[in-house]
Amino acid sequence: MIKQAIIPLAGLGTRLLPLTSVIPKELLPINGKPGLEYILDECVNSGISEIIFIISKNKESIKKYFYNDKYYKNLIKKKGDERIKKEYKKIKKFKKMIKFVYQNSPRGTGDAVLRCQKLIKSNFFLMLMPDDLIIKNNCSKSMILLHKKYKSSIIASKKVSKNDVSRWGILNVKKINRKNFIINDVIEKPNKKEAPSRYAVIGRYILPKSIFPILRKQKPGKNGEIHITDSIKTLIMKKNKFIGHIFAGKYLDCGSMSGYINSGIKISKL
Repeated sequence: MIKQAIIPLAGLGTRLLPLTSVIPKELLPINGKPGLEYILDECVNSGISEIIFIISKNKESIKKYFYNDKYYKNLIKKKGDERIKKEYKKIKKFKKMIKFVYQNSPRGTGDAVLRCQKLIKSNFFLMLMPDDLIIKNNCSKSMILLHKKYKSSIIASKKVSKNDVSRWGILNVKKINRKNFIINDVIEKPNKKEAPSRYAVIGRYILPKSIFPILRKQKPGKNGEIHITDSIKTLIMKKNKFIGHIFAGKYLDCGSMSGYINSGIKISKL
């Protein structure tokens, strides 16, 4: 059973400046609720019992958000507000599930994942990218069910416009059925002519524990970073099965200013 999830949170959030000069992008409110809590709710509702946050020393406010007990206790004692009690109860529940590891240098998602190696207990784990919200349907839950069926790694995917393939990691695929396919390769941000399909990688992964020794040996790629897609490519070359899953929910990109604003509008209309 997959019971652990990794959420990389050490990114600088420069696309959301100036907001992120004082608040981590993951704590920015989306329709009155921090974006990170949508990801946590997805984890909890898919059966995850332990969540590993990868933060940096510049993101200590994320840790404080879950460890601000004294503030809540004083406020509840003074006001006795039921809404505040409810919020504090929810935060305490999340706190029991969360562990923290640190990535103080921006060396890529692969490096962030590698820092969790000692905490991962089972053969597979879930990873969620916080910029990618998927609403109306629990993508992680669907992927965990698919993993049970195929006993393989899973990557969430959606079809993108031909003109947009250069923004994404694009999958080389062999279809199984309408919703799922075998992944033969991953091409990072190809041009239109090089793209093997229009199926893009979205920020949900079920990855095997065997990725850790590959990450340890992996050389830095573009921008001097360790890219998780390079290790996935290596695993595929070693005949590890990866299945792409076309998720049923609605995708919202919260990583840019326009995407962040649009996400609040879309969620407010639900």
